[in-house]
Amino acid sequence: MGRVVLGLFLGLIVATIGLYWWRGVAQVEENAPPPPEVEIAPDPESLPSADPSDLKGPSPPEASELTREQIRFFRYDRNRDLSITRNEMLSTRSDAFRKLDVDGNNLLTFEEWAVTTANRFDGADADGNGKLSQREFATTAPKPTTPKKPTCRC
Repeated sequence: MGRVVLGLFLGLIVATIGLYWWRGVAQVEENAPPPPEVEIAPDPESLPSADPSDLKGPSPPEASELTREQIRFFRYDRNRDLSITRNEMLSTRSDAFRKLDVDGNNLLTFEEWAVTTANRFDGADADGNGKLSQREFATTAPKPTTPKKPTCRC
């Protein structure tokens, strides 16, 4: 008797689940979007064409004709007056001051950095006018590094 009751009970559960599933699918079908219409490919002769002379937009950027040394010079020359003042030279050196540890204690005071940078500026300022011309600034360029030779001959 227990098996019969259990079978009827499970049958009712399966029938209820099936009914809910069927109703859920029916509701989705009612609210479904219409099927897409099949488009016929347009005739290539009827496609619009654009005249490039009528197109408007921003002009492309022009390539810089500056030399490598001029680009480096203008990194320091903030106000573009074609001369570098002491303040302009010192303002861009904040990242490189770690390389300027004079006493080798792995601590670089601002005074050590400022003295080294000021001495470098004074050494490059050949005419002593307190400004670096492009020719004077070119003497401050870092020396090119030679590539290291491989340690093994693989």
